[in-house]
Amino acid sequence: MTLNEMIDICRSTRGVLVLVTLLLWSNATRLRADEMTKPCDIVVYGGTAAAVTAAVQARRMGHSVIVISPDQHLGGLTSGGLGWTDTGNPAVIGGLAKEFYQEVFRHYQNEGAWRQQTRANYGKRALGYQANPSDAATMWVFEPHVAEMILERWVDENSLEVVRNQWLDRESGVRSVGGVIESISMLSGETYSGRVFIDATYEGDLIAASGIQTTIGRESTSEFDEPHAGVQPDLDHHHHHFQVLQGPVDPYVIPGDPDSGLLPLISPNPVGAAGSGDRRIQAYCFRMCLTDASDNRVPFAKPDGYDPNTYELLIRCFEQGWRNVFNKFDPLPNRKTDTNNHGPVSFDYLGANYDYPEASYARRREIIRQHEIYQKGLLYFIATDPRVPRDIQAEMNRWGLAKDEFVDNGHWPHQLYVREARRMVGDFIMTENHLRKTLPTPQSIGMGSYAIDSHNTQRYVDDDGHVQNEGDVGVSTNGPYEIAMGAVLPQRAQCTNLVSPVCVSSTHMAFGSIRMEPVFMILGQSAASIASLAIDADTAVQDVPYALVRERLLQDGQVLQTPPGTRIRSKSISRGVSPSMLPGNTIDDNQATRTGNWTTSRSTSPFIGSGYRHDQRRADGKATATFAAALPHSGLYEVRVASPPNINRSTRTKIQVTHADGTSIQSVDQTKSIDHANDATWPISFKRIGTFRFTPDSPAEVMVSNEGADGYVIIDAVNFLAVP
Repeated sequence: MTLNEMIDICRSTRGVLVLVTLLLWSNATRLRADEMTKPCDIVVYGGTAAAVTAAVQARRMGHSVIVISPDQHLGGLTSGGLGWTDTGNPAVIGGLAKEFYQEVFRHYQNEGAWRQQTRANYGKRALGYQANPSDAATMWVFEPHVAEMILERWVDENSLEVVRNQWLDRESGVRSVGGVIESISMLSGETYSGRVFIDATYEGDLIAASGIQTTIGRESTSEFDEPHAGVQPDLDHHHHHFQVLQGPVDPYVIPGDPDSGLLPLISPNPVGAAGSGDRRIQAYCFRMCLTDASDNRVPFAKPDGYDPNTYELLIRCFEQGWRNVFNKFDPLPNRKTDTNNHGPVSFDYLGANYDYPEASYARRREIIRQHEIYQKGLLYFIATDPRVPRDIQAEMNRWGLAKDEFVDNGHWPHQLYVREARRMVGDFIMTENHLRKTLPTPQSIGMGSYAIDSHNTQRYVDDDGHVQNEGDVGVSTNGPYEIAMGAVLPQRAQCTNLVSPVCVSSTHMAFGSIRMEPVFMILGQSAASIASLAIDADTAVQDVPYALVRERLLQDGQVLQTPPGTRIRSKSISRGVSPSMLPGNTIDDNQATRTGNWTTSRSTSPFIGSGYRHDQRRADGKATATFAAALPHSGLYEVRVASPPNINRSTRTKIQVTHADGTSIQSVDQTKSIDHANDATWPISFKRIGTFRFTPDSPAEVMVSNEGADGYVIIDAVNFLAVP
């Protein structure tokens, strides 16, 4: 009975009944509140695939669990359009994640699952993959509704309690005492108590609201000694840069006239110093499910707020010969696609998401809507604007939204691809060097293997007055890598009963690979295992013995080490020499102040640190690197420069030393082997530049420049060694 109904009854009865009725209503309300706050062993906040796998694992380990989902639909990107799975090496995907893809395979063995084409017509991706002959086959491509169906079946089969459309009160909704979360409250007023909490959202809202440290954006190259970190204007990956065009693209409304203003989609801000950190994050987009099946196709419609001028930059790309619009229309079963970003101007909405991670719910909805308008507008523009090349327009009009997908959302994906938001600063921080095996990773709870793949973060105007993209990184991990248990755990002083399988403790670079959906499912299962073992032992999540975690994960089919026989590129065992191992003061290229364009490499060894850099062979004097040292005392120091030799190097690399008596300039031949007259105890040799006097009040600097060079200029390290 509702309160209004009770009031109506009260109006028609004696006063005593009014009091009795109100007391009964108050008691019923209190009972409902008690039910809402009834404690649960594990509370999972989030509706992603990681959230579901975490909940399933908790149930399998005998614990009560509830999933509090901000979304109506479960699965996040896995059911939201990302059906062309970024697997990396499938041999290291185990546990519940593998079970999911095995169920995908079983679904498509049913002939009734093929409506717009046959399984044979679809091709070899429907045949299945087996890491071991004894395994059930897996299939890594699927339609969005199939993924959601499987996850919903898991909910039913495991009798999971799922509460949907519940949004955390991020201001005051976390009740925590002494670093222990007791309950979380939603904007609806509902409260959920638990012993361990799992934040399985893409945004990390529960982590942040619990007072756990988080970070956003890109670290500098020097912060964790990551060669590809920070601003990287010279990396060119997967044809997502303007260099793939036949010529440069003018950024101005009136070509050649800066006073006319910039075209839409171009930032007026400077790109930033190479290697510097910032708060920019990789671009978002929707992974669209399109189809060319006429009976299932919904034509592209003009969205509200459509402005064709938004896409003038794409027209200029067409004018420079670009035609690869359809290169990421990856085929899913039944003549559908997982359509992703591809090219210098595509579905990634660069720069439109910077405030998303910490934005209010209302602001996030605005950002999501802006992405939807941009992306729908781009589809409509290509399909209808007369300036688009006819062959591209004709091809685009073969496609449309899939009528049988996202049926309650206008056939548009219900999940924006939040490639990166907050990341926890936890018990252990995964870095590029852990993924590439130049540093060991302790206490593995799962594996990743996909390349470090971060999308562009900004579009800017370079020094030559041309438009460029920046931030897209594609770096091999040189084989599978382990993920540390500490990467899903907060720092003990901040919280002892939360686990984070999605917004893991990692750098921007490492997250570029860890962020793949199969890895999130792997970590969801591992997070729930840690949570369950913590409850069993009545201890903090940080105190669960790794030996118990490892035993349980292996029992449940997780892959914690690279399986024997897995092919790993030889570069994965390449090691740089740590600057700390060398006598004197050694300044690595990651610590140098750089101008111009430098590209990181590890092709020639030996080298210092995690790699070295080379210029773009322009000999224009714009590429410089200044190595500055804080020397411990006055005196004479021998200055030595490291640069791995190769025949394509410059024979006249300019090196300038600034010392107490002025400056000295030398020309160094970097094609030749470096001197071998150093002390035999050194693990690497250096080229001797000379002996110079330095004092505390004078700069101790070495600048390497590409001015007048006749080949690639290399920077690796500079050493200052005191002369007795």
